[in-house]
Amino acid sequence: MILFVKLFLAHLLGDFIWQPNSWVADKEIKKHKSIYLYVHIFLHGILAAILAGEISFIPYAVLIAVTHGIIDLIKLNFQKKKNKRTWFVADQIAHILILIGVVFLYENKTVPNFWTNNEFWIFLTGILLLTKPASIFIKTIISIWAPESKIDNQDNSLIAAGNYIGILERLFVFGFILTNHFEAIGFLLAAKSIFRFGDLKEAKDRKLTEYVLIGTLISFGAAILAGLIVQALLLQLP
Repeated sequence: MILFVKLFLAHLLGDFIWQPNSWVADKEIKKHKSIYLYVHIFLHGILAAILAGEISFIPYAVLIAVTHGIIDLIKLNFQKKKNKRTWFVADQIAHILILIGVVFLYENKTVPNFWTNNEFWIFLTGILLLTKPASIFIKTIISIWAPESKIDNQDNSLIAAGNYIGILERLFVFGFILTNHFEAIGFLLAAKSIFRFGDLKEAKDRKLTEYVLIGTLISFGAAILAGLIVQALLLQLP
C-alpha cells in the first residue's frame, strides 16, 4: 500500500503540480510533436523512481513512464472539445490502474479475485442501489406531490443538478454509516438545509418546501437503510 501511495504522489506531482498549463496547451496543439509531452513522460519516470526509493524499481518506473506516454497520446489524439471531460476522467483512471498493476507486479502479488470476494459484491450492490435506482424510486414516489412551481421554474437550475446532488448525499450517508460516523449525517442534513433555505424562502411556496423536505427525508432514509443492511450483511460474512 505504501508503494502505491508513493507512486500516486508521484502521479499527482507530475500530472498536476509540476505540469504548467502552457505544457498542456502545447501538447493539445502539437500532440506527439510537442517536446513537453516527452518532458512530461520523463518527469513521471523520474518521480516514480525517486519516490519508490529502490534501485530495483527503476525498470518499473520506466514502464510507468512509457505507459503514461501511451495513454496521454491516445487521449490527445481522440479527445474533442465536447468530450474533453470524459477523456480526462478515462485518462486518470487508466493511469491509476497502471500504478496498481505495477505495485502488484513489483511486489510479486496476485491481483485480488473480486468474483469470489463477497464484501466487494455487497459494497457494489449497495453503492449502485443508491445511484440511479434510488433516484428513480424517490422521483416516482414523490411525483404525486410535485408542485407546479417546481415544474415551471427550471430556468435558473443546472441540468439534472438535483439528481446528482441526491446521489452524492446518499453516497455520503452510506459512507458515514459504514464508518460508524452517524453524527456526520446530521451535519450533512443541516448543511443542505442551510443552502436550500434561501431558495425556499424566496419561492414562498409551502407546497415546494414540503415537496423538497419529503424528497430529502426519503433520500436520507434510503441511504441510512441501505448502509445498515450492508453493515449487517458484512457482519454475517465468515
